[in-house]
Amino acid sequence: MAKMDRRIQKTQESLKNAVIALMSEKSFDEITIQDIADRANLNRGTIYLHYQDKYDLLDKLIETHLNEMGEMDKWACEMDWVDALVPYFKYFEENYLFFSTMLASKEAKGAPSSFRTRLLTSFMEGFKNEIDRESDRNTELSDEVMLQYAGTAYVGVIEWWIKNGMPHPPEIMARQVGTLLGRSL
Repeated sequence: MAKMDRRIQKTQESLKNAVIALMSEKSFDEITIQDIADRANLNRGTIYLHYQDKYDLLDKLIETHLNEMGEMDKWACEMDWVDALVPYFKYFEENYLFFSTMLASKEAKGAPSSFRTRLLTSFMEGFKNEIDRESDRNTELSDEVMLQYAGTAYVGVIEWWIKNGMPHPPEIMARQVGTLLGRSL
């Protein structure tokens, strides 16, 4: 795979940062391409060189974060719950503005499907191989119900943690959530 030109990376990063900053100030529907261009200190036309519209920009931003967490899934599945969750909670902490904005924002008209729904789907997919079928504790439970339960609980705790200003460090959150997920899957 060819490396992306640094100027393109810098431009795209500026646009993504601009849209997140704007979303923390007003609803996505109120944000214009001109607002994004002004915030990123770029020309309007530059946006269209990289994205079809503001919805495409937002979709690519979401995809970037979901893909980065998906990459973590590849090696985290080999660890126990607590150790595996520490990098995720650190990732949420490092990307606080993105997650706090996306989890607080209302779904925009014409926007890609809800971020929360996409995040939930991503986690449920990651949990599929974690269901304990070796012990007797889950024999009468459906995979779908367990995945929905664990995924919804995980997203809900992340939402709570971020919306409340991350009252516990990532390591404490990983320990507590890892223990709970270990009990439920």
